[in-house]
Amino acid sequence: MWNTIIRGYSLSSTPLRAVEFYRMMILSGTEPNSYTFPFVLKSCARIGAASPEGKQLHGHVLKLGLGCDAFVHTSLINMYAKSGELENARLVFDKSCLRDAVSYTALITGYVSRGCMDDARRLFDEMLARDAVSWNAMISGYAQSGRFEEALGLFEEMRRANVVPNESTMVSVLSACAHLGALDLGKWIHVYIDKKLQSLSNAPLQTSLIDMYAKCGNIEAAKQVFDGMEDKSLASWNAMITGLAMHGEANAALELFSKMGDEGIKPDDITFVGVLSACNHGGLVDLGRKYFSSMTKDYNISPQLQHYGCMIDLLGRAGLLDEAEALMKTMEMKPDGAVWGSLLGACRTHKRVEMGEYVAKHVFELEPENAGAYVLLSNIYAGAGMWDDVARIRTTLNDMGIKKVPGSTSIEVDSVVHEFLVGDKVHPLSEEIYEMLKEMDRLLDMAGFVPDTSEVLYDMDEEWKEGVLSHHSEKLAIAFGLISTKPGTTIRIVKNLRVCGNCHSATKLISKIFNREIIARDRNRFHHFRDGSCSCNDNW
Repeated sequence: MWNTIIRGYSLSSTPLRAVEFYRMMILSGTEPNSYTFPFVLKSCARIGAASPEGKQLHGHVLKLGLGCDAFVHTSLINMYAKSGELENARLVFDKSCLRDAVSYTALITGYVSRGCMDDARRLFDEMLARDAVSWNAMISGYAQSGRFEEALGLFEEMRRANVVPNESTMVSVLSACAHLGALDLGKWIHVYIDKKLQSLSNAPLQTSLIDMYAKCGNIEAAKQVFDGMEDKSLASWNAMITGLAMHGEANAALELFSKMGDEGIKPDDITFVGVLSACNHGGLVDLGRKYFSSMTKDYNISPQLQHYGCMIDLLGRAGLLDEAEALMKTMEMKPDGAVWGSLLGACRTHKRVEMGEYVAKHVFELEPENAGAYVLLSNIYAGAGMWDDVARIRTTLNDMGIKKVPGSTSIEVDSVVHEFLVGDKVHPLSEEIYEMLKEMDRLLDMAGFVPDTSEVLYDMDEEWKEGVLSHHSEKLAIAFGLISTKPGTTIRIVKNLRVCGNCHSATKLISKIFNREIIARDRNRFHHFRDGSCSCNDNW
């Protein structure tokens, strides 16, 4: 009876009551057994009470001689790990007389939750017998910590080991595919889910598919998954609205939001991030103001930093910098570096040097090592021809030891993801890639393309500037795509930074010259280049 009550509270919203009932159990003279401790230790893990209650319970376990009980032993490891006491969790593990897949996985999960992926991997590699849960813990950890290539690599190992993946595996792998733009693998997983798991009614899995297709540049496939769902969750609506917004389909995103309301689905704060992003990417200033106002007026949702960031970015892109700054002053919370950074980007776009210096000062105070802010300010100075100030910024960066995040672009060909850096020459096909670059530049020149050298941060000859621009990572990835795929095939690339104005203009013309659709995902959104134009209408 005591165990039943303790178990109930351990699963409830008041896990502390389980610990209180354990105390009452001891005072009543009833001796706990091996069924008691897993539940009361689980309660301690939930409330983060490894000390002192958890340690007292550990003492009771040892006094009663239950340290080698499999369930109790694993619960102790789990309790310490979830409370952040990884050293104690490892001590329990190392001194135990029992090490099975469950105890290994408990400690691995603890390392993963604290971001200690290398420690988790060493422990994982020690395991003689791994089940799906231990594989999932590692794959999920890699995906959540941004180590997406390793997540996919481990998934391949899991398949070679003939371990059957489940829904949890697929959600993590789809997340990694989404971030890397690995569409071929994502499609394979979709087919696998359809044939093997037979769980396409699983809303989280379907939502992950929508997110993957949208982020990999295939918005039509995302729509098909969404339209095929019988029971659409709020997360599914949010994923579809956000996906449409990313692809510049602002009107479609807003129509879907309206349909969502018609079907009685109440939006949340994430929904409005997607809605305001749609307004932002579509340059819909008046609608943006309307939806931002309706958040509090119609839905009682208080705007958060992300919502203010969308609005300030929208106003800034439209050249309404004074209104954007005024909106910042109405915020209930202090603007963070991202909000100030979006305003700084608008200052660069609209060549507002004095305001840019003022905004940059705030960014530097909040994020003194933010290389991107220094680069934006340098761009503002470069655009105004203030080369002494550009040199001063570069000296500051060097003196502080701050490195600019290198531009990188990835492209998937035949299910293999290839990554390129600026001026990259390490690819096995580097010679052929640069030959194609020369051909691209020759054809661009014949078509009358004039490189925009205003964003190059060096006071150098125009000819040298043009050379720097032609070796940007997205140009290298496109060149590789042109030599590695059949004529007429869509080229999909993913860049870690915002695409520069020169590459954007060049890619529009390249799509027409080579009769290719080029779908590019940068840090902010998707660009669909077709027949010399871009879906963003040059608003990015």
